[in-house]
This record gives sequence, C-alpha cells and structure tokens, in this order.
Amino acid sequence: MLRNALTSVSRPLVSQVNLSHPLGPALTIVLQPPSTKYGGIYTVTLIPGDGIGAEITDSVKEIFEHVNAPIEWEQYDVSGMSSAGEALFKQAMDSLKRNRVGLKGILFTPISQSGHISWNVAMRQQLDIYASVVLCKSLPGFPTRHSNVDFAIIRENTEGEYSGLEHQSYPGVVESLKVSTRAKAERISRFAFDFALKNNRKKVTCVHKANIMKLGDGLFLNTFRRVAEEYKSSGIEFNDMIVDNTSMQLVARPGQFDVMVMPNLYGAIVSNIGAALVGGPGIVPGCNVGREYALFEPGCRHVASDIMGTNRANPTAMVLSATMMLRHLGLDNLANNIASATFGVINEGKVRTADMGGSATTDEFTAAIIKKLGA
Repeated sequence: MLRNALTSVSRPLVSQVNLSHPLGPALTIVLQPPSTKYGGIYTVTLIPGDGIGAEITDSVKEIFEHVNAPIEWEQYDVSGMSSAGEALFKQAMDSLKRNRVGLKGILFTPISQSGHISWNVAMRQQLDIYASVVLCKSLPGFPTRHSNVDFAIIRENTEGEYSGLEHQSYPGVVESLKVSTRAKAERISRFAFDFALKNNRKKVTCVHKANIMKLGDGLFLNTFRRVAEEYKSSGIEFNDMIVDNTSMQLVARPGQFDVMVMPNLYGAIVSNIGAALVGGPGIVPGCNVGREYALFEPGCRHVASDIMGTNRANPTAMVLSATMMLRHLGLDNLANNIASATFGVINEGKVRTADMGGSATTDEFTAAIIKKLGA
C-alpha cells in the first residue's frame, strides 16, 4: 500500500514503511502503485541475470507458485556477458517502465570489453532508481563473528565514479570523471533520514573521502550536514566517517552503525563488507528505488559464476528481496509468511547450503521453505 508522494523534486519519497516483520521491512517508495490486471494480479518484470541468477529466481517462482502469490512474471533473460543482447535489454527496460516494479538477479559486466557498459548501471541511470538499500542483519540460528549486526546501507546509485565518463586523453593516460552534484547528494541524504524515521532508526552516518576529494566528496559531506540539521528535531543522531576508517570500524565494531549513506563506489564496497559480517552474499537482500520505479535484487551483487549450474546456490537473498517486493505491493501477509519460513529454516539449521556450512542443494533449501510454509 502506497502513501502520498512528496511533490518537491528535492524531497525524495520514502512513504510509510511496514514493520510487520523485524527482518524484512517494506519499502513502499514509488510515486504511484503499480497497476494490476483483472483479478488483482500484479505484473512484475523478472530478469534472472547471469551466473546463479536463473537458479535462485526459480526458487522464488516455485515458492510464489506454492503460496498462489498474485504475481504474473514478464521474464527477460538478459545477459551482461556481451553487448549483443542490447535489443533484449531494451525490451526489458520497456517492461520495467510499464510495470514499474521488477525482480532481478545480477548481470555480469566483463572487465575486458571497454565498449560494453554495465546493464546494471544503465538500468539505475535510465530509470533514475537513485537509492540502493541493502539490509545487513544477523540471522537467528546462524552465528557469525559479530552478533546483533543490524544496519542499512543507502547508496547513491546514479553518479559518482559510476558515471561512465572515461576517455584516453593521450596513449597511456586515462581520465575517468567522477560526477558529484548537490541535487543528488541532497536527494540521497534526505532519503537516508526519511528511511531512518520510518524504520525507527536512531543514527545516520555519512561515509566519504572528503579529506582527499575536497570538492567532490566535500560537496556530498557538506550537503549531508546541511540536511542533517533539518532533522535535528526528530532526535536522529548523525555523524560522518572517512571510508577507509569505516571499513576498519565495520569489521571491528559493526554495532556502532545504524543507517549509512554514501556515494556510489563506497556503497559497492561497504555492502560487500556488510554481507560478509552477516554470512555472505547469499544472505543479504536489497533493492533499488526511485520516485516511479522499484527494482528488487540481492544486496551483494555477485553472479557467483563459479557455482553456476551446480545446484549449490543459496537463494535466501533473492527470496528475501522478493518478500520486500511483495510488501512494496501491499501483499504483507504473503511476504511475512515467506520470510518467516525462510528464517525458520535457517534458524533450525537442518537444511543449509554450502556457503552456510551445510551440504543442501538449492532445490533442497527451497523445498524446506515450502515445507515450512505448509506446516
């Protein structure tokens, strides 16, 4: 269920957030609710992605079929392995623009192909899904080095080092432009504080490198501080931290963090650290949201091509991302049931994939969730 959108462009929309499940908050953030077909069925764009994407999205489809989720998929098997799939990518983008909500695996971006842009980045920029939200939280029954980890990483998604503006000015000399704008720094900062308010979070930390990039990251930091002053009356604390120190503090004392907001590249790095703290990339859900579109995907963006086709992938991150999508669509009961079943399987510890110290296959883990749903 969606709430009223904020009308000012400088005020991003973070509408009322459903806290009905402690490990899986909803993110009802788009401007208008996606339309439904006759009978209340939502049409959702599905992009399985590369690597293990097909296997873990199959888990979601199997679970959704079991609970009769009112979802109709428009599936596009886009691959980032080469630029040859541009026509299919455009079809998928048209579908996302039409449906305004999607579920996606990770698309591979080859390092060697300088002429091939990242489809992941292209989606975020073309749809202006400017806020990446990654939830890092310790799971009951799955102990890691640190207990009671619970923080959200909010990453600006559309500029910074990911602007894609590079050229060789002279043989052996490459100029790569990092674009920083006050408008987008303000937008993501407000998003972070609004997210903290709606989710009963107590502190927002800005991560930066303004000691070296005094203009680019200085603009981001100063904009954050100005926005933070407007939220003082709400009681939300705020501070800032240099990104290299942040990395050390995360592995030493992660409990000090609550909501973290940062430019694009730092968010990519910190989300990987956050995932490692709570059990790895197979655990952490996430999404990319803007004023009109929402695209849900695992928070730690790895294609895991090394285990592709082996039936060993952990589908938890994709399943939890899908439950976030369900809450976004107002299907709270279904979302809570699926999330509870997933957490229940993990907590029992009887069925675990290899990354969690077990030997269960993807199919077996999925079947355990379905069995728990039927219990």
